[in-house]
Amino acid sequence: MRMPLASDLIEATFLERPNRFLSKVRIDGEEHLSHVPDPGRLKELLFPGARVLVQPKPGAERKTKYATVMVYSGSELISINSQLPNQFIRFCLDHQGIPALSDWSVKKQEFTLGNSRFDFLLERNGREKLLEVKSATLVEDGVARFPDAVTERGRRHVLHLADAITSQRSAAVLFLVQRSDAVLFEPHWGRDPQFSGALRTAVRMGVELYIYTSHIQPDSIKLGQAIPFDLEQHA
Repeated sequence: MRMPLASDLIEATFLERPNRFLSKVRIDGEEHLSHVPDPGRLKELLFPGARVLVQPKPGAERKTKYATVMVYSGSELISINSQLPNQFIRFCLDHQGIPALSDWSVKKQEFTLGNSRFDFLLERNGREKLLEVKSATLVEDGVARFPDAVTERGRRHVLHLADAITSQRSAAVLFLVQRSDAVLFEPHWGRDPQFSGALRTAVRMGVELYIYTSHIQPDSIKLGQAIPFDLEQHA
């Protein structure tokens, strides 16, 4: 089952990234500024000469007329739109498209509990499940790693998920790898040991962890396979 995406993407050449929310691209020989909807480092993907897909963003109030939403790594097309995973997971949940969660329904999206706001509150037979969705784009030698940059918010979230578990409420984190070439997931101990340790602790405390790859095409996205994870720190 594929979720349709915008069909108006334009191929461009990445030139540079003046800041984490802005890129400079070349379209048909002309240079343009383009918004980057993923604040991660992305240095392994966004380098001078990289093939990217940009989406036109008309509007008099916008500072940029484009958004850089996808990048090619060889023949692999990777989404770098950090807003897409939540939209796509909602689509999958509504269509019972996630095998591990196929019998859960969405009770509320963007559910606030204490000082945290979680992506979904699910329900099934009178029970609830908090679900937080994370996006992973970095894959090295088949291993997907998260985070790409330090995320204090992410660390707090996974620990709060563990603390929120009750007899009537479970909790889960789902990582959507926005590409298809990963066979294993690991937290990125080298980039953010605090988050990595927090994720391992949360899972030990009962937080469920699901990792899925995805198949990206310029005009659609499809859920890929569930892949295993290794949460231990290795020398």
